[in-house]
Amino acid sequence: MTDPLPYRIAVTGSNGQLGKEIARIAKDHPRDRFIFLSSEEFPLEDPEKIKTWLDQHTVDFFIHCAAYTSVDKAESEKEKVFRVNAEAPGLIADLLAKKKTRLVYISTDYVFNGASSAPLAETAATDPINLYGASKLQGEHLVLRNNPDSQVIRTSWLYSAYGNNFVKTMMRLMKEKEFVRVVQDQQGSPTYAGDLAKAIMQMLESGHFIPGIYHYSNEGKTNWYDFAVEIKKITGSTCQVLPIPSSGYPTPARRPAYSLMDKSKIKKDYGIQIPDWKSSLAFCIDLINKQGV
Repeated sequence: MTDPLPYRIAVTGSNGQLGKEIARIAKDHPRDRFIFLSSEEFPLEDPEKIKTWLDQHTVDFFIHCAAYTSVDKAESEKEKVFRVNAEAPGLIADLLAKKKTRLVYISTDYVFNGASSAPLAETAATDPINLYGASKLQGEHLVLRNNPDSQVIRTSWLYSAYGNNFVKTMMRLMKEKEFVRVVQDQQGSPTYAGDLAKAIMQMLESGHFIPGIYHYSNEGKTNWYDFAVEIKKITGSTCQVLPIPSSGYPTPARRPAYSLMDKSKIKKDYGIQIPDWKSSLAFCIDLINKQGV
């Protein structure tokens, strides 16, 4: 029996959290050939440059991590957020379909309205309450419509050792301040981008690519306040963490009050073992401390 041929894998958002985590574990997949694309090389606001790159390159898998992710800013930049998060992925899907290339589109728990009280399956009704979520939902529709060989992976509360995220912000604030106030009435599950990167690679290398929507976040339920308390515990900070309601921290974009996702499908179809959020948080904080990032 011969070994499978190496996969050619393109990854957008090379400077983003998930892109950097995929790059970090690329060494664990020495047979595969990765192409990491920055926003300069693959600008999502420039359809002609998207077309040119895709015309000139052929890959087996295209992992689309890049997105407009400034949730609050999106409320005042509707045209831009839809161009980047919906129109561009739709175009990418259409062009990749002509080459029979498989597409993985990273989406978000913000496609839900937060009114649920039970973990949300992939079939749950979508109803985004902010423009970022609406743009990502439209991106999902266009991707699945334009390329039948596409997977949408929804994730939530993404953090990593790279870029700007809740964990790194809390670590910084806990060094600078005597106390921090953190919202307590939004429930969900954090996702360490390194775990998501591993899951994606496991799915791609499984030999059976199943199109459709999948949910992935770390195991367990929490809220932003308890998330911050765990960061304090792991780092040994003496900063006081104070709980507040969402009304005490008004933002331009509304957030879902509940966005815990059911991960049964990804476990069943791909046998993926998902770590608990607390163990992954400890791993990531250790990585941050070691790398000084």
